[in-house]
Amino acid sequence: MAPVTGVVFRPQSPPEELRAVVEHAEAAGVAELWLWEDCFLEGGLTTAAAALAWSTRLRVGIGLLPVPLRNPALAAMEIATLARMFPDRLVVALGHGVQPWMEQVGARVESPMTLLREHVSAVRALLAGETVSVSGRYVHLDGVALDWPPPTAPRLLVGARGPRTVALGGEVADGVLLDSVTDPDVVRRAREAVGGAAHLCVYTEVDPRGGLRDLGRWVARLGAAGADTVVLQAPGDAPDPRPLVDALARPFPPE
Repeated sequence: MAPVTGVVFRPQSPPEELRAVVEHAEAAGVAELWLWEDCFLEGGLTTAAAALAWSTRLRVGIGLLPVPLRNPALAAMEIATLARMFPDRLVVALGHGVQPWMEQVGARVESPMTLLREHVSAVRALLAGETVSVSGRYVHLDGVALDWPPPTAPRLLVGARGPRTVALGGEVADGVLLDSVTDPDVVRRAREAVGGAAHLCVYTEVDPRGGLRDLGRWVARLGAAGADTVVLQAPGDAPDPRPLVDALARPFPPE
């Protein structure tokens, strides 16, 4: 089965350009639009809320929310609110964040892996409607439960590059978001690490001026390697995703 495809709205574009991109992607029938949250550009939850409100069908992904920046109870509350208002249209990835940036804002921790494990586990349990009490190294919750958990929790992924984080995503989340993929073998190794049931989403940067046949071959190669979703990202010096939206709106030529 061919992978689901989508595009990234990079935060190198100003937030006031988001609505035009959302409406363009919605009109073109693209399945997914993904958003970044990078220091110190644009907020992932705020842009996701706007993108969901400006569309009716588009699935919106946040890739990713850095866990050092939010208490897991707050993260779960915000995610649950969006999931209830826009059912089955939200995907969220949680991750370490860029460590120099986390240090810059006073949020860096000694063990990012421990924090990620504790944070993701707590958020997932809260979204499932559980009452959570935990006293971990970094996460401390005492009888916390969401008053408005979503009837169906959105897909929760772990953003990963290294093998340990990939394996963690397969263990504590619904799957993994792989960033900056340039080699199908990276996808293949991740699939082997997380197993067949986990969802594997892949960010890959492509030149929108490339031909449709080459783009179709690349998406097919990543799908054959194990990607369930392939998200196309324009280069940082030309971040507008609308040329990629237009490419995805046309059928890939047959081999």
